[in-house]
Amino acid sequence: MANTLTTNVAIIGAGTGGLYALREVKRAKKTFLLIDQGPLGTTCARVGCMPSKVALHAGAAWQSQQQFPAFGISGAKHLTIDTTKAWAEVKRQRDSFAGGAADNARRAAGDNLIMGQAQFVNANTLKVTQQDGSELIITAERIIIAAGSSPVLPSWLNNIADRTITTDQLFELEALPKRLGILGLGAIGLEMGLALSRLGIKVVGADIAHTIGGIQDPEVNEHAITRLRQEFTFHLGESAEITPHGEGLLMQAGGEKYEIDLLLAALGRRPNLSSLNIHAAGIPTNDHGQVLYNPHTMQIGNLPIYIVGDINHERTLMHEAADEGAMAGYNASQAETVAFARKTNIAIAFTAPDIISVGASWNELQERDILVGTALGKANGRSRIIGDGSEILKLYADANSGQLLGAAMFGERAEHIASLLSLAIGRGETAHSLMEMPWYHPTVEEMLQSALQDIARKIPQENSLPLGLTAQ
Repeated sequence: MANTLTTNVAIIGAGTGGLYALREVKRAKKTFLLIDQGPLGTTCARVGCMPSKVALHAGAAWQSQQQFPAFGISGAKHLTIDTTKAWAEVKRQRDSFAGGAADNARRAAGDNLIMGQAQFVNANTLKVTQQDGSELIITAERIIIAAGSSPVLPSWLNNIADRTITTDQLFELEALPKRLGILGLGAIGLEMGLALSRLGIKVVGADIAHTIGGIQDPEVNEHAITRLRQEFTFHLGESAEITPHGEGLLMQAGGEKYEIDLLLAALGRRPNLSSLNIHAAGIPTNDHGQVLYNPHTMQIGNLPIYIVGDINHERTLMHEAADEGAMAGYNASQAETVAFARKTNIAIAFTAPDIISVGASWNELQERDILVGTALGKANGRSRIIGDGSEILKLYADANSGQLLGAAMFGERAEHIASLLSLAIGRGETAHSLMEMPWYHPTVEEMLQSALQDIARKIPQENSLPLGLTAQ
């Protein structure tokens, strides 16, 4: 007979969302149980944002030699790279990040950490199959689902499964292939294609979309495609065909054929819902099988259940999972539910030049009366020094008030522009009001100043003062 435990709050998943939920539950001094099927360590630390950035850093270090001749540095032709050792260092740093995240989970939960697979019996009850095969029955006043997601691997790749890896498996490789194909050129597929290409791997990519890195603004997309195709070959807007070929694979795309050793499927991630038996708890889903919930409370209908992080398939980013976990943990610990304001949307692909999207997207704004401010890297001193002039920033504002609504950018160090604009849009800044901040020269941020000026000049001012200045 299964052992039975009772608690105030049960949290399924010890990733970012689950740990931030746990923080709030502990702060409210409620009893808790944290359940995870393993391995411990957040998606970001194990297979996502952190190891990919280490790989990008390694690639950038090796690629930097291309700039040597222009500055009179000779001898680069004698340099070599051992990609196996480089990849071992990427994995070592990955293990450090993932190990730290796992230690955080153990430390935060202590003896209340249960390693096993949870599934619903009803809205207040979970059955957990532990790693030794024994079962626990957990009754909880509130339950928080933070079970994360897994890579999508479509069945049409089954015939080459032995030569196909997902992003979860990429950082388990002991050595890199000489030739890699990539399906899917969203943020992760694009980042890893660039990182590995810069390390000297022959990379070819394909995506049925006509865009890369999630870009919606057509002009920004064009700039990004033109620049990044200089680093590795990729085909857009049509399906790729991959078939066995000798010891490797044959990838056909864009009317071309490429021999590759391994295929990386970077086709997105799917919520880990299938093993949770959510229908036993009366959890509603839409036609796509995604859970219906309130994004301001994280509660599922009127059920005592909350859902946070990648598993809700809404804003699949670490900082969003942290916020959602805190919201759910707070509400699961209180008598009264609080509806929280969501922060400004922000997304960054660290492609160097980076791809960013902040606030409302180009597609979302097509039905609104907007003004567009544009700035080009070739007119920005800092971008000309560290880049190649391919950079572009597009800023969107309300046509009447000048209030900032969104932005898209392809440019060096655009990650800093993204953070600044996220704050500005969230605070309701206008093109005129944001112009009042100081603009240090030379900085990439001056591209934002140029885009703001482009918008501000199109809106009548209430006074005749110079743009960006206010009377004492």
